[in-house]
Order: sequence, then C-alpha cells, then structure tokens
Amino acid sequence: MKKILVTGSLGQIGSELTMRLREIYGEKNVLATDIRHVDGNPVVENGLFDTLDVLDGERMQKLVNDYHIDTIIHLAALLSATAEQKPLLAWNLNMGGLVNALEVARNSHCQFFTPSSIGAFGLSTPKDNTPQDTIQRPNTMYGVTKVSAELLCDYYFAKFGVDTRGVRFPGLISYKTLPGGGTTDYAVDIYYEALKNKKYTSYIAKGTYMDMMYMPDAIDSIMKLMEADSSRLKHRNAFNITAMSFEPEEIAASIRKFIPEFTMDYQVDLVRQQIADSWPNSIDAAAAKEEWDFNPQYDLDRMTKSMFENLAKKLGNPFGEPVLV
Repeated sequence: MKKILVTGSLGQIGSELTMRLREIYGEKNVLATDIRHVDGNPVVENGLFDTLDVLDGERMQKLVNDYHIDTIIHLAALLSATAEQKPLLAWNLNMGGLVNALEVARNSHCQFFTPSSIGAFGLSTPKDNTPQDTIQRPNTMYGVTKVSAELLCDYYFAKFGVDTRGVRFPGLISYKTLPGGGTTDYAVDIYYEALKNKKYTSYIAKGTYMDMMYMPDAIDSIMKLMEADSSRLKHRNAFNITAMSFEPEEIAASIRKFIPEFTMDYQVDLVRQQIADSWPNSIDAAAAKEEWDFNPQYDLDRMTKSMFENLAKKLGNPFGEPVLV
C-alpha cells in the first residue's frame, strides 16, 4: 500500500485505522473520507480529508484519480442494530456503496479491502468453533448485505482480477470512539458505565456468547492482511478472525478484578438479542492464521486493563486508575 483511500473514516474502525495508517505510511499518503465533516476531529485535521458520499461513484472515482490512490479500504456501512431499524437504507448504502467502490477499484487497478462480520452467519450455521467455510443464511438485513458483499468481492477477483481482501470481524471494543449501532456495543458501553456509575444494565441476556476483539488487534489484522503475499491467500475475502468469546457475566467478572464493587443487571433488548442469538458462540480462525499469520495479542483481562487505563485518562475518572486486586 502506497496511496490509500479510506471510506467511513469517522466511524468506529475508520477513526483508529486512519490514524494508524498515517503513522506507518505518512500523512500525505492516506486520504480519509466520510459523508460528514467534523471540525476538530483528528482524522479531519491531522492529514488529508475530503467529504464523500459513497453512493456518488463519480466523485469517488475523481478522488482516486486526483490523489493517485492504489488502495481502497471501504468501511462505510450501516451496522447491525441500526440496519434492522432501516433495512432499505442499509441495503442501498451497504451494497450501493460497495458496488461503487469495487467499480472504482476495477477501473483504477486498486487493491481493495472491505470488512465482513460474524453477522454473515445465521441460525443454521454451526454455533461452536464455526468453520471458515460453512452455511451462511443470516436473518438480518445487515447479515444479508455482508454475505452479498463477500460473494461480490469474490466475483470481482475471479472476473476482473481485482485484488480484493477482507475479514469477518467479531464485535470490536475500543476506548477511542463510541459505538455506532452494533449488537455487540454492550461490550463497549459496560466499561464506560463501570467507571462512571460502577453498574451496568445489559441489553444482552446472560449466557449469550459472542466473539470479540480489541480494536488494536483489529487494526493490525487489516494491515497484516493487506500486506500479505497474495499467493498465500486461498480465501482472500471474509477470513474468520477472533480474539476471545465471552458472555456478559464473564466481562462483568473481568471488570470486578479492577472495580470490585461493580454490579450488573439485565433489561434485554429483543431486537438485539435476536440478532445475537443468530450469531456463533465462537469461530475458527485457523485459515487466517495459516494464510497470513493472524495473531491477536489481547485476551479479556488484558483488554479490560487497557480499556480502564485509557478511559480513566479520557474521562478524568474520579475513582482513579483501576488496578488489579
């Protein structure tokens, strides 16, 4: 990667990925784009930034031409819970934006990345140690768009030779950006509430396991896959990746190692719970490890420690920096 365009750069993944890419490849070599312009945001202020509606394919092509882009990282999408509230918008944005980005990549011979998700699986998918290649029949609009995206990226590689690559992200946890309408957002919210109020009401039911990953591992996985030797990639798009799988009681137990008085109760959100129930309990990331050396660094307790250390600084936590007891 030499000249990189990122769509959806103000989102949860894009905000951190853009800054990391600029550290490695240089501020003048990473063009961040988003449909909105947020004054004061470091993504906007600390490097190249331009507004872009991904449904405007002509403008996307012009930006690629003007900035001599060779790599497109396409992140703009509506997430799972929001997509269920606005399914037609989710289809139009997630698929229309993807088709535009793939066409631009084809026209300009760009390397291409877009993320899939564990949302691409469904109730009929094996729930434990979900294989890389398995049945995918999601019952959410978000999942439908992700399966469609996986197939479309495979098609553009096979038909047009576009160097498409992607991963199936689990739930992503970050202290830098607030969640944006995903089903796994509780695993971010809980840390904020633990610091602020020492309690949390979970909208996901006890015993609901979902795969998760700390954002630094997610960012590293994108860059590692994009820099991987193409000849090693058998799957190319939608590699299973994961770092940990836990249910709400387990993340609460990890938090109590730092804040012993933390308590949690439940008020289940039916829509998000139904989405969570359709996803795997745990997935098999063997293909990613074999084909491009995927190797996450954070487990649950190490992530909890890092979240609290960084959130305490960010929020000016009155309880002081949490420490293991």
